[in-house]
Amino acid sequence: MSMMYLRVSTKKVLRPSVVVGLRSVYGCSIRLNSSHSIKGIKNNNNNNEDIDDFGTPSKLASSSNFPYVEDPTRVNKDIKLKAKIKEEKEESVGFVLPKWKETVGESLISVFGIDMDNIRAGSVGGSKYYYMCKDQGLQFAKEDLSETAKFYYETLQLPKTFSQWFQITSLHIWLLFVRMRAMPFKYGKNYQQKLVDRFFKDMELKLSEEMNVQSGRIIDSYLKDFNDQLKGVVLSYDEGLVTDDATLAAAVWRNLFNGEKEVDLVHVEAVVRYIRMQLYVLDNMSDREFGFGDFEFVKPNEVVTPLTPEQEQVIRQKAKERYERSDGKQLPSMKSKLSLDY
Repeated sequence: MSMMYLRVSTKKVLRPSVVVGLRSVYGCSIRLNSSHSIKGIKNNNNNNEDIDDFGTPSKLASSSNFPYVEDPTRVNKDIKLKAKIKEEKEESVGFVLPKWKETVGESLISVFGIDMDNIRAGSVGGSKYYYMCKDQGLQFAKEDLSETAKFYYETLQLPKTFSQWFQITSLHIWLLFVRMRAMPFKYGKNYQQKLVDRFFKDMELKLSEEMNVQSGRIIDSYLKDFNDQLKGVVLSYDEGLVTDDATLAAAVWRNLFNGEKEVDLVHVEAVVRYIRMQLYVLDNMSDREFGFGDFEFVKPNEVVTPLTPEQEQVIRQKAKERYERSDGKQLPSMKSKLSLDY
């Protein structure tokens, strides 16, 4: 599936609009602060007196007293599909390449001058990052929800439907798009395309095996509609990104909450807070760290605090130590043209 390509640089957009913090590699506390309309804390770093009572997005959303009515159109998940997803994950995580194959591979990369940044777009963007996005709202019949899924289906009281899963996944894909578009154009576009391709390949599988849609023509029609929806999601969230939280909240309401008139605005606010946290973390990663797959979504029950200049220096130094050997020698597979600058 092709996607409209709109380049938005996090480096120019995020810093004026939000002052939040980053999950650090050495375990600093994590809290949120927004300089726009949503409720947040003041940037005092060492003074916690001004922190609001809500803190995390999930805690904020759970403060609502609105009643929850279970959606009767809940889609039952196919247990066989769940087993297949689990098997795919176990294979990708537990697989170890034989040493001789690794040696041959390194030699081929060196001899043919293969651009590993393009190769990583598939394994990182089309595999790891996609699984991260789809898992946020993934749920199966008669199975316990993950802590992240509970935020959407229990705390935010969203219906457990295929369409809702699509919206939750699309939101997280857009978050990654924002950072990918700040990469060099050639690589950022490739990462985006791999992510989108995997998304629609997975939806085709869900429609045929999970939703039991057997007609190829009908599946193609559904995928075309979802492609149009994804474009709309990206454009509406982009508008909120480059304007203010009120516009972003409106985009969240239209997409994630399906424009419901009785929506709890506290829930919308919690999602905006959640989005700003993710964007700040992404903004504080170098292209190489992000391109190598070092990003993970901040959980809804976590918040971020601003890093001090000293903490930023420590994180940057650790990144350079990880990716740049002191002797200047790197395995061909570890070489990258992506920058380590922030």
